[in-house]
Amino acid sequence: MGSHPDADLHPVATGPAKAIVDAHQADQPLKLYSGWFCPFVQRAWTVLEEKKIPYQYIEVNPYNKPESLISLNPRGLVPTLQYENKPLFESTVICEFLEEAYPDHGPHLLPKDPYDRARTRIWTDFCTSRIIPAFHRFLQFQPVSDKKGLEGTRQEFLAKLKELTKEMDNKGPFFFGAEPSLIDFVVAPWIMRLWVFDHYKQGLDMPAPGQGGEDENTWARLRTWMKALEQRPSIRDTTSEKENYLPIYQRYADDRAQSELAKATRTGRGVP
Repeated sequence: MGSHPDADLHPVATGPAKAIVDAHQADQPLKLYSGWFCPFVQRAWTVLEEKKIPYQYIEVNPYNKPESLISLNPRGLVPTLQYENKPLFESTVICEFLEEAYPDHGPHLLPKDPYDRARTRIWTDFCTSRIIPAFHRFLQFQPVSDKKGLEGTRQEFLAKLKELTKEMDNKGPFFFGAEPSLIDFVVAPWIMRLWVFDHYKQGLDMPAPGQGGEDENTWARLRTWMKALEQRPSIRDTTSEKENYLPIYQRYADDRAQSELAKATRTGRGVP
């Protein structure tokens, strides 16, 4: 399918995500140009679902960029949002836009308190600039036979997760407490994909309950948070069946993927 090496992927969402797609095919002023498999798309998609904002879902293959997408976003990346015939892109920007443009749709992603809003943006940026690159350095590490190198990238990723966890509300289950915020939705797609490490990189190897030593409480809090994200309907139901992700993440695990993120990881750059 097309000349791009990553273009040959399952064409549509499956499992619970297919039901969501099918329910959002009617024409709407707000349109989400999406790739079902893309974690950056899932950021915006979960916020739309969480807030119950009416939208039309439009599936595109961003590796075979249709003119309808290029006309809105010259880079041809997803997610791209069409709002009143005007384009918006960049997933975190879209999430904040939805918060501001639809104030009557809860839950609210940003706290009212200015200090907590600032903290939200600090740790949202941490997810994008620290956690996601560490995730991909671990996933794309080669050769897997280099046990020391592989372990180094695994521990780097775990350290970033631990650093984020130490900033969370003690009770949870979400970052700020009982309700999810922008931070949760920004990083949730990668939490939903942690299983790829079991499949390709000999496991995440997070300490088991009771085995966390002096950081036992931190690891317990992390597990509580992960479970809350995995069970949140807006996150769970925008996730397709695992088998359809496998060919995509196989290319990442082999360090053959040619997405902008994969290339940035390979050359030591941040999230593009």
